[in-house]
Amino acid sequence: MNVRRERLLHMAQGTLIAALYATLTVVFAPISFGPMQIRIAEALTILPMFTSAAIPGLFIGCILANLFSGALIWDVIFGSLATLVGAVGGYRLRNNRWLVPIPTIIANGIIVPFVLKYGYGIDMPIILMMLYVSLGEVVGCYVLGELLASALLKHKNFTKKSFNDLK
Repeated sequence: MNVRRERLLHMAQGTLIAALYATLTVVFAPISFGPMQIRIAEALTILPMFTSAAIPGLFIGCILANLFSGALIWDVIFGSLATLVGAVGGYRLRNNRWLVPIPTIIANGIIVPFVLKYGYGIDMPIILMMLYVSLGEVVGCYVLGELLASALLKHKNFTKKSFNDLK
């Protein structure tokens, strides 16, 4: 595949991931925000295992989701940076499927509670919010993410064949 097509495919994948992340977060907004949150879109954080396009896709998707949901600027900035850190870390661990979600869980579990406490003024101990956010991330990243990974791995040969047909 020539370089232009590869770049175009990479951009298309990143754009699709961003759109999916933002849409899932906004559609499931009632459970996507707050100290006890489960972002269904966090299942997509497994995607750095398959493509580096997931890194900008997840980051931009999180920015868009937070903007469309009326989040505070601190949430848009730091929540999205937590997603970026998680995506980069997940990509670096892409050779071990079971480690890919860990950077996202850790980054969000540490950063988001401070945004909730100091940005939104939620009166709850930071350590308790860290626990709640981390548990929500485990559900989104591991439970839902692993379901997604299993489905993608099951059809891996079909996907590769389809992309090769674009040559």
